[in-house]
Amino acid sequence: MILTGPGLCIPSRATVQELFSVARDAGIIPDISMDPILTSFLSLDSAAVLQHRYASLQRSMSGEQQSAFGLSLSEKLGGRRVTHGRVGIVALALSMLFDQVAQQIRAQGSPEGAITGLRAEAQNIFGISSSSRIGLFVHSYLAVVPGIANNLVGMAETTELFDNLLKLELLDHYERMTTKKRMSSVSVQQWLVGAAFHLHVRIHQVRLNSVPRGSVESLRRAYKSKFDCLIQDYTIYLRRNIQETAAAGPKKKKNVSAQEQTDTLTNLTCKYNVVFNDSLAEPVTSSDSSNETATANRPINARIIWKTEESRTDFKCVENQVSSSAGNKGDEDVGVPGMLVIEPLRNVSHNVRHHPCQSPAIQEALVTHIMNAQDLESNRNFFQYPEKVFHGLLRQRGHFEL
Repeated sequence: MILTGPGLCIPSRATVQELFSVARDAGIIPDISMDPILTSFLSLDSAAVLQHRYASLQRSMSGEQQSAFGLSLSEKLGGRRVTHGRVGIVALALSMLFDQVAQQIRAQGSPEGAITGLRAEAQNIFGISSSSRIGLFVHSYLAVVPGIANNLVGMAETTELFDNLLKLELLDHYERMTTKKRMSSVSVQQWLVGAAFHLHVRIHQVRLNSVPRGSVESLRRAYKSKFDCLIQDYTIYLRRNIQETAAAGPKKKKNVSAQEQTDTLTNLTCKYNVVFNDSLAEPVTSSDSSNETATANRPINARIIWKTEESRTDFKCVENQVSSSAGNKGDEDVGVPGMLVIEPLRNVSHNVRHHPCQSPAIQEALVTHIMNAQDLESNRNFFQYPEKVFHGLLRQRGHFEL
């Protein structure tokens, strides 16, 4: 039943929340927030986070595995000490190396399991695909850092190379989203991860005395400004793409009288020439070709019984628990489900019923719900550090030893 009145086209909060829950349970609510692992390492707490990760992995291993773990790390790091290994992107690179080696140690008895695990890890990095150009640059840099961290010249040159690669790609990526209309939740998250990572690549260059501090401050301000504009464009993008249609109510079937049902069933049998031997008997048909036609038209699931009346020429057919009696179970059939589309490749059918004119208001409300579900404040804060924190990151030092 559809309600009418002044608020006809204003959906209830319950309706909006139910549709949001349907989308969330179906996994189609986009997430453009930065990965907490990324933000925890790209902070003043990176040394403590790395030490905790290293100790946690060791506690999960047997004594023999711990020895193999330490030996393998020493070989990959070229020693037991890593320059600037406790801070920023170097700490992040070491953490990824620790996880990779620990996985290899645990899976030594199962080569296939080790390969599968490493492939899965390589396909995704901090929520973005490593097959994207931004993901490829981030993954490649983190993979090479542990082996060159103690070579300050080589580290400076490599970091400068990836700084330039990321800068150009992020500029082009942002341009594609905002002016070439290639916006999507995936592309927004790729840019956010890439911009955060690039800022700390530049910060690490200050630690290596490769660039002046002013270049970091300039980059930070540029990314903060771009972030604010990007969120506005992304909100408009969602508003344009979210589409919702209500589930249609069950349709009423036409009521059929008993006489009409009888006539229908009689029509099915009128082509038979029937000979009755008893008061209740199976039909005996002639060899006329019309019999074949009638047989073909008979309902497949019906078991038809012929019942005689006072006159042998007056008869009717009675169905024994067949589909035509289903009309007695109710006058309604199954309704048509509605559809909720967040963006291309993110959609789900639903059974939420409401007046069709409420869909535009529901779509607008869902935009607000989705944006509120994003951790935008943390993302924004990442590019607007308090001055004390920002200078703390630039002065951050700390070597790592196994």
